[in-house]
Amino acid sequence: MATNMADEDLAHMRAALALGARGLGETWPNPAVGCVIVRAGRVVGRGRTASGGRPHAETEALAMAGGAARGATAYVTLEPCSHHGHTPPCADALISAGIGRVVVAVADPDARVSGQGLARLREAGVLVETGLLADAAKAAHAGFFSRIERSRPLLTLKLASTLDGRIATRTGQSQWITGVAARRAAHRLRATHDAILVGAGTVLADNPRLTCRLTGARQRPLLRVIADSHLRTKLTSALVATAGQEPLWLLAREDVDADRARAFTAAGARVIGCRPGPLGIDLADALRRLADAGITRVLAEGGGQLAASLLRDDLVDRLAWFHAPSVMGGDGYAAVRGFGIAALSDMPGFVPEACQDLGADRLMVLRRREGRELV
Repeated sequence: MATNMADEDLAHMRAALALGARGLGETWPNPAVGCVIVRAGRVVGRGRTASGGRPHAETEALAMAGGAARGATAYVTLEPCSHHGHTPPCADALISAGIGRVVVAVADPDARVSGQGLARLREAGVLVETGLLADAAKAAHAGFFSRIERSRPLLTLKLASTLDGRIATRTGQSQWITGVAARRAAHRLRATHDAILVGAGTVLADNPRLTCRLTGARQRPLLRVIADSHLRTKLTSALVATAGQEPLWLLAREDVDADRARAFTAAGARVIGCRPGPLGIDLADALRRLADAGITRVLAEGGGQLAASLLRDDLVDRLAWFHAPSVMGGDGYAAVRGFGIAALSDMPGFVPEACQDLGADRLMVLRRREGRELV
C-alpha cells in the first residue's frame, strides 16, 4: 500500500510539473507553477499559473475541483503563497476549500512566502509534505529562483553556427546556416522564455522581428530586448515599428541622449538606463534591471559581441548550440568574438545535458560546469 501511494504521489507530481512547464515564458513575474488535486485516487482538479501570472495554479485547480476538493490531496510544484498581492493567498484558498493534504515539491525562495505558506497550512490542520521531486522542481523554477536569489534572470545563450563556430560569411551572409528543423527548435526555445535579447549590431545587420513564429505556442507576446548602449537602432526598424503591438525594451547607457530616448518612447518602446560598461553597458547591471522588472528567463541570441560579453562576465547559465554540418573557415564571422582568454583555466566551462539531431543539424544543450552552475 505504501509503495502504491508513493508511486501515485510521484505520478501526480510529475503531472503537476508538466502542467507548470506549459506556462514557461508566459507567467513572469510569477513562477510557472502546476497543481493537481486528487481525491480517492481520481484527479478532480488541474491548474497552472495563467498567462500574465494570474490566476495562480492552485486557484485554477480548486475552481475545477469545486466541492470535490474537500478532503483531497493537492500536489503543487512550489510552496503556496501566503501573502496578499494582486490575489488572495493560495494557502488560504486551499484551507478554505477543505484540502486535507498538500504535497509540495520545493519551498518558495521569496522572503514574503518562504516557509510561511507551509506553516499556515499546518496551523490549519492540513497534512503537509515537502521535497517530492525537489530537484526537478528547482530546475523547472530556475528562472524564478534566479530572479529572487541572484537578482538576475536565468540566461540561456543560443548560438547557431557551422562546425567551426562561424555565423556569417566574410560578406555578412548568414541566412540560413541551419535548416528548417533547427529553426523550429529555436522558436520552441523562444516560446519558453520571457524575453529575447540581442545586440544592436544584430538589429542593424538583420532588421529582425524577434517573434515566436510557432502557431499557438504563446498567448503572451515575447518581450524583445536590445542591448543598445547609444540607441543606434533605427527608428524605422521592424522592431520599433511593431513596438505598439509586441513589447520592445532597449538597454541603454544612463547618459544616453535624452531626445533620442524620447523618440523611442514615443514609438511605444521602453528605454532602460544602465550603468556604462567596457563595450557599452554593464550587462550584469542590465540583467539586474530586467529582474527588477519581473523578468525570470532570458534567451540571448547574439551576435558575436554580445555572446562574448555575456561569457566574459560569467552571465551565461545555459548554452543551446545548434551546429550545421558545414565548415566556413577563419574569414567568417565568429559565433563568439574574442574576450581576452589567455589561460585555459580561465575559460567558462559547461557540461553537456542533451543532444538532439534536427535533420542534418545537431542541437547540444549545456549547463554551467559544477561550481558555476545555477542548480
